[in-house]
Amino acid sequence: MSISAIVIVKNGEDLILDCLDSLSFCDEIIVIDGGSEDKTAEIAEKKGAVVYRHETEDFSESRNFGLEKTAGKWVLYVDVDERVTPELAGNIRQRIVTDVNSGISAYKVLRKNYYFGNYPWPYIEKLERLFKKDKLKGWQGKLHESPVIEGKVGELEGYLLHYTHRDLTSMVNKTLEWSKTESELRFSSNHPKMTWWRFPRVMITAFFNSYIRQGGYKIGTAGLIESIYQSFSMFITYARLWEMQDKVKSQKSKVKSSI
Repeated sequence: MSISAIVIVKNGEDLILDCLDSLSFCDEIIVIDGGSEDKTAEIAEKKGAVVYRHETEDFSESRNFGLEKTAGKWVLYVDVDERVTPELAGNIRQRIVTDVNSGISAYKVLRKNYYFGNYPWPYIEKLERLFKKDKLKGWQGKLHESPVIEGKVGELEGYLLHYTHRDLTSMVNKTLEWSKTESELRFSSNHPKMTWWRFPRVMITAFFNSYIRQGGYKIGTAGLIESIYQSFSMFITYARLWEMQDKVKSQKSKVKSSI
């Protein structure tokens, strides 16, 4: 049972090597480079990966593009800041053989997040990442993409380690980049007009979800900083939305005054 790994990356020269090392159990590694300006592609090619350059802000498009390039019967999606543990790798190899007649077309993995390098987040995510290629009909959603699957979904043992929000600089840069797309999606779906009271509501909700529901308080100062940052990230997204709505309002006012 052959496995193709797909890695979506942009400017990840400091992360790509460890990511690819954790995928050594796969039969094929496809790297979709979103327009890196560093040595990401060069490092990946030296490691034996097949690199395709595909620049887009649509994450589903990137994942679908990678899917077209794979030759394996099974497809595993891993982000450049993620690492497959030996336990997860072994379980993947085992389950695609033992579950061959089970009707399972995809598997969820347990993703353990680490913030600021080595602070393990208490909340464990479950994400669909391993798919039988002919049963994955594609991905949808520009930013928060989701797979369209035909068949049953199982769950794997072992963790996928996610080293996200490694430092404040990268966090802010990512928020500035992603919030633009987030706000545009809300704007295009005719989100209700942003008024002053919506800001504290979304910010408090984001903080509560991170610090209380997900247990951020359990890891001390790092958990508090991450939770406050989640609130800040929501503020930036909705402030951008307000800005777009306000520009439209101003333009309409100008048109009315000119009549």
